[in-house]
Amino acid sequence: MPLALFALTIAAYAIGTTEFVIVGLLPTVATDLGITLPLAGLIVSIYALGVTFGAPVLTALTGRLERKPLLIGLMVLFIGGNAMAALSPTYEMLLVARVLSAFAHGVFFSVGATIAASLVPENRRASAIALMFMGLTVAIVTGVPLGTVIGQTFGWRATFWAVSGLGVIALAGIATLLPNSIEKAPPASLMEQVRVLGSGRLLLVFGMTALGYGGTFVTFTFLAPMLQDITGLAASSVSFVLVLYGLAIAAGNIAGGRIADRNPAKALTGLFALQALVLVIFSFTASSPVPALITLAALGFLSFANVPGLQLYVVQLAKQHRPGAVDVASALNIAAFNLGIAAGAWIGGLVVASKLGLAATPWVGAILVAGALVLTMISASLDRRPTCSQATA
Repeated sequence: MPLALFALTIAAYAIGTTEFVIVGLLPTVATDLGITLPLAGLIVSIYALGVTFGAPVLTALTGRLERKPLLIGLMVLFIGGNAMAALSPTYEMLLVARVLSAFAHGVFFSVGATIAASLVPENRRASAIALMFMGLTVAIVTGVPLGTVIGQTFGWRATFWAVSGLGVIALAGIATLLPNSIEKAPPASLMEQVRVLGSGRLLLVFGMTALGYGGTFVTFTFLAPMLQDITGLAASSVSFVLVLYGLAIAAGNIAGGRIADRNPAKALTGLFALQALVLVIFSFTASSPVPALITLAALGFLSFANVPGLQLYVVQLAKQHRPGAVDVASALNIAAFNLGIAAGAWIGGLVVASKLGLAATPWVGAILVAGALVLTMISASLDRRPTCSQATA
């Protein structure tokens, strides 16, 4: 694999870390800025919304730019956003900083896969894309727990400085190693994206993605305070729990691809059912450390096991109903993942602020996942009726 590909992987690692590391730092940020946990939870939501709406719009607007200058500009924006977060004196400025970082995130992953594929021969393109996205997975396993430790030891601002440093390393690698001339696909216009949203079958899958992935974030967003206040773990133990959760996520992501390979709709039906069940079980096990950790490992596995199936399913349906815009449909499904994160974190904040409190976040999340299960069953039923399926597109 060319060295330039590893520069993209480092960038993906930095971006993945900055997206999820805030989960382990919510109590620290809330205390330092003098805000409530629900308000702190919006830091997760606002980032996800920035990716959701920034990715398709900015990708369309920057489609004619050369790839290397675009990537360099994105990393400069990423570094600036994280530095601004580290320097933010107020909650409002921190939100603005997170949005800037999110814009860089959205466009980077929209164009990064194409760039990674262009760096290698055609028969190695899938491996190249997988290597780049490995940075995101490794960030969840190592970057988030390490960032949490840094934040708990030196303050949450130090974590954002560390992520900015990773961005500088990635920027240097991209500027030095990436070739000046990189092939690019014809830019997808906003109108093409709007046409994809006109397909009822694809909208159904986007809803499955948002509800199924977002349901876990009702709880995951507030996992740190939950582990401290309900499970009774010390703040220093949260980072180790996040390592366990991250390893379960990595295993689930690999296994989920194999499970969904033949029949994604059938696989997703089973995975969503188990995910909703585990969330309900977590409502009862959260108060006891060992059962809570076992349940969290199962939840981490299931919450990411559905990701490959959802992405594969939307591509399959796009080939049937919007064959000229398969890449656009895939990108919009990525936006649906982030919309789910935003909605899940927001709903979790409402639950925490209500009389239900932190302990209710798992079963509320289970309701969202159950919604994804219902949509999946409807979509699977339509798959068995081609005529009706075509009529709804």
